[in-house]
Amino acid sequence: MTRFQTSWEIAKRSWAVLKSDKSLAWFPVLSAVASLIVVAIIGGLIAVAGIDNKATGDSLQPIGWVLIVVAYLALAMVQTYFLAALVAGADQRLRGNDSTVRLALDIANSRLHRLLPWAVVTATVTMVLQAIEERFGIVGTIVARLVGLAWNLVTFLVIPILVLEDLGVGDALKRSKDLFKKTWGENVIGQSGLGLVGFLAVIPGVLLIAIGAGIGTAGLVVLGAVGVAWIIASAVVVSALSGIYRTALYHFAANGQVPGEFSDLDFHDAFRPRRLQRGNGGMFGSSSNN
Repeated sequence: MTRFQTSWEIAKRSWAVLKSDKSLAWFPVLSAVASLIVVAIIGGLIAVAGIDNKATGDSLQPIGWVLIVVAYLALAMVQTYFLAALVAGADQRLRGNDSTVRLALDIANSRLHRLLPWAVVTATVTMVLQAIEERFGIVGTIVARLVGLAWNLVTFLVIPILVLEDLGVGDALKRSKDLFKKTWGENVIGQSGLGLVGFLAVIPGVLLIAIGAGIGTAGLVVLGAVGVAWIIASAVVVSALSGIYRTALYHFAANGQVPGEFSDLDFHDAFRPRRLQRGNGGMFGSSSNN
């Protein structure tokens, strides 16, 4: 397969899982709603108590900085929790079991003692990278983006490990790193491929907004509303697909096979670079066959 064909195949298999269990789409929605609530509450508290000069709004009291840290932690926990529930639900579906929103949330609740420390770690990394980006200008931005990309790749399987293996954060991070070494191609191509699918999916919504703006106020109101709805729906679907693929990749990395809709997909062949298929493997070919 070419990289595009592989990415398309990933999206199709993940979409098949989502179609068979539409409850999985609720978790990105719940995550977005909860995140907006956190931002609204913390933002309101900062506006009331955290600003020194309310006329200019350019200085924060110490309590304001504390609230910002709390916001980072709360947002990280919200996103971690609902992603864990999505992984739990996707795992149930891939195994051939019935899954519901309540069941997936119950599984996530049973792993709160694992998820909360991981949320603290991710929030801390996010704050450190943002501080580097803001403090060191363009160099800091490049460094932060590269480190952030590497972090996302290496930790891609941490949440499935926390949920499905019930390991502590340190052990889960080490295991995710080890599994990444075995499946780096599947990880990189899977994430970038779904990112491309997401980009293509929002284009119709953007076009509708642009056409509406060209028509005038009435067109912008009608077509703009449809376009925004399309973009939101696309974001929800792609987020759900990503969580499903994350779960499938975990099964492949941990067990060498993937149940459910991915069962007849040869991961080894699908993700092996074409030039290595004609030869005898080599350094990168052997890593995906471990």
